[in-house]
Amino acid sequence: MLMLAAGTAVALAGCAVAEGDPITSGSAGSGPLAPPRPPLLPPPPGGPKTPIPAATITALPGPGTSMALTVDDGASPEVVGAYIKFAKDTGARFTFFVTAYYDSWAIHRDVLRPLVDAGQIQLANHTWDHPDLTKLSAGAVADQLQRAKAYLHNNFGVDGAPYYRPPFGRHNATVDKVAADLGYTVPTMWYGSLSDSGVITEDYLIECARKYFHPQTIIIGHANAPAVTHCYGQLVDIIRERNLAMVTLNDVLLPPH
Repeated sequence: MLMLAAGTAVALAGCAVAEGDPITSGSAGSGPLAPPRPPLLPPPPGGPKTPIPAATITALPGPGTSMALTVDDGASPEVVGAYIKFAKDTGARFTFFVTAYYDSWAIHRDVLRPLVDAGQIQLANHTWDHPDLTKLSAGAVADQLQRAKAYLHNNFGVDGAPYYRPPFGRHNATVDKVAADLGYTVPTMWYGSLSDSGVITEDYLIECARKYFHPQTIIIGHANAPAVTHCYGQLVDIIRERNLAMVTLNDVLLPPH
């Protein structure tokens, strides 16, 4: 118990909002034969989508009860697969910002593609292999985004436009212009983070969720380390307690053409 309390105290010290480096049975008796699945989440809200300009976003504009959980990278095939199962089991909706270099996306392509086609999971561009774009030439920035764009198109029939997320959240006018020339006119930042780009405790992740899961927020998580895969039931509880609706960006935003 002392160790658990210590872990919780560390979590309460604060949840980082910056993105870090990506990292390379039933019981006897009369009870149920298998643990119950988390309760199903509500569908996205209806009504018109909110127009947005070609500009950086950090939250969902306007009033509402939506929350966009955006999931970056994909270093772990196991975590990508667990997120897909979470979506199928609960109706959760995500926007994956795909780092196309990772083989997780090819491994799970056949099970992920139907969810993409149905609109439950959206894919967006998080570059080919996660460099700091502000340290690259314009040509190298274009190559990073174009390679990821081609990968998404060839494997999933979408290119992620107009949404892209620069690795580490680092971008400047040059990066944004190159991205816009490729159709990525909406750099997508975030309001709060699950702080799980690397290995963290489950307690820490849940504290971050409780801190940042609020209406009209964009939250960043990562498909890199296993803590989140042990917390889906708790995440569902927080979402339901706060009457939030999980959405993809496409569910609620109307970007410029």
